[in-house]
Amino acid sequence: MTLSIAARLAACCALPLFLAAAQPARAAEVDDWRAVEQAARGQTVYFNAWGGAQNINDYIAWAGDMLKERYGVTLVQVKLDDTANAVARVVAEKAAGKDEGGSVDLIWINGENFASMKQQDLLLKPGWAGKLPNWRYVDYENKPTITTDFTVPVEGLEAPWGMAKLVFFGDPARGVAMPRSFAELVEWTKANPGRFTYPAPPDFLGSSFLKQALSETVADPAILQQPVVDADFDKVTAPLFAALDTMQPDLWRSGRTFPKNKEALRHLLADNEIDIAFAFSPAEASNAIATGELPDTVRSFVFPSGTLGNTHFLAIPYNADAKEGALVTANFLMSPQAQARKQDPKVWGDPTVLAMDKLSATDRAAFDALDLGVATLKPAELGPTLDEPHASWMVRIEAEWARRYGVAN
Repeated sequence: MTLSIAARLAACCALPLFLAAAQPARAAEVDDWRAVEQAARGQTVYFNAWGGAQNINDYIAWAGDMLKERYGVTLVQVKLDDTANAVARVVAEKAAGKDEGGSVDLIWINGENFASMKQQDLLLKPGWAGKLPNWRYVDYENKPTITTDFTVPVEGLEAPWGMAKLVFFGDPARGVAMPRSFAELVEWTKANPGRFTYPAPPDFLGSSFLKQALSETVADPAILQQPVVDADFDKVTAPLFAALDTMQPDLWRSGRTFPKNKEALRHLLADNEIDIAFAFSPAEASNAIATGELPDTVRSFVFPSGTLGNTHFLAIPYNADAKEGALVTANFLMSPQAQARKQDPKVWGDPTVLAMDKLSATDRAAFDALDLGVATLKPAELGPTLDEPHASWMVRIEAEWARRYGVAN
């Protein structure tokens, strides 16, 4: 079961009307952390998380071992190919009156799925994330996407888990110059037919590419920070679709098919079928080099004018069966130990949400000791971060993309 495009659009566009709505059911008081940990012992947390990458699945398994050993919590990963499926389960349970004992305890989430759950009162009461013991290490002062998720105020309804930044990568050893903007990429694709493609939306990375392109082609980027208005949609997006129309015949396989996801895109680069790949992780290329999938001559790059960036989160449904276990899990995954391990490219390479100046000398040393990889850009090299559009824009963009270019893969 998945949420329809219409339902997702209604949820996103109705979000401003939600601000005064009643709050969901309460859980254990986070202020009494000792009581939370005691109640969590023996609980099983069903963690609904994307399961498409083995290194991420392995990291979650490691976290499960730590949680079992330290807190007596059993972590079970429910592997998703679309986060909307977990949201739909919670929607169905609420419709059936199942306000306790829900099947989803914790969700890896952000963007339109968070907006939808917030609008429908499907999340644990606001403020819990900021009361977790490890929140004191979070760099919320300098990373605005920790407190605003795709323009939607977080309000402590989800706990930050990792940072993301769109980066491109290619192999300079092939002697192909890389573009420095989306406009240059359009021209690059014409000059290098068949050597670029992107995953088919609604794959997360494919949709992210469209958001990057939209952000660079829209006349007034500020309009993207507001919910989409149908009457304005065609005018605002006309430059985007004109550019995509130009690119379409010169894409890999003439745009007749698209890779399924980032793994498929990366494999095309490895097989020398394309010259540019991209990911929402600065360590993606380094990870692939470390595993032997890509040659060590591959390097990452960004557009000097900026690329998209965001934070991904952990959310607890209002009717979670193991609320205390979910709180303990979210807190552990924000800990310096868990965050440092996650940032290690040999494990995952996901940038931390923590502020180094808030950590102890020992914890800082663990981050400092990380070898981020030969192809990983340093923070100062990642360039400006472009704001994510309001979640409702992508619902409409994905539907229009499917109408224009959707093909069977």
